[in-house]
Amino acid sequence: AYNLQNIIRWTSLFAIISIGVAFVIISGGIDLSVGSTIGLCGTLLAWLLTEKEVGVGLALAAVVGVSLVIGLTHGLLVTKLRLQPFVVTLCGLLLYRGIARWISDDQTLGFGERFDGLRYLATGKPFGLPLPGLDAPILIPMPFLAMLVIAGLAAVALNLTIYGRYLLALGCNEQAARYSGVNTQAVTIMAYVVCSLLAGLGGILFALDFN
Repeated sequence: AYNLQNIIRWTSLFAIISIGVAFVIISGGIDLSVGSTIGLCGTLLAWLLTEKEVGVGLALAAVVGVSLVIGLTHGLLVTKLRLQPFVVTLCGLLLYRGIARWISDDQTLGFGERFDGLRYLATGKPFGLPLPGLDAPILIPMPFLAMLVIAGLAAVALNLTIYGRYLLALGCNEQAARYSGVNTQAVTIMAYVVCSLLAGLGGILFALDFN
């Protein structure tokens, strides 16, 4: 039961990030900076809460805002300046990692014994799921529930909305999509924003989980 619970927890954390990356890949792009975005957002959250003693709501809003700005910057550089996504996100990888190491002074940042309520978002196990053949029920972690919600929203967006059709058309043939009247630049920017937003959320959950 414990092994299954552990697998579910880790799979859920990585799945949240992967859903965001899927949007960029479907659009025909690539984002190499996801890992550094996760590190920056996780470090920034711990730094704001423990070093600067900012309120929880403001700290979360700041971290989410940073992730949105990162995604918007990537999208604008790729669409408006016509830079290659590989180059843009590779530079972002180095930049965000450097900022995270500068913020933390190359030291480990954590929450200590504080913010248990906030850490419940990553470490909480609201209910157990009994399965035949197991002595104990599998405790379902909170990241799994978050992943289900995000996956459901992503499935609806990709399969049941016009944005999903535009995204797929963009990935298949950008020129044909543009000639068909699709605002390819807006769709590309949105894909990078979604990717970085979910990377930021993943960074928050990873930081809360690892403490």
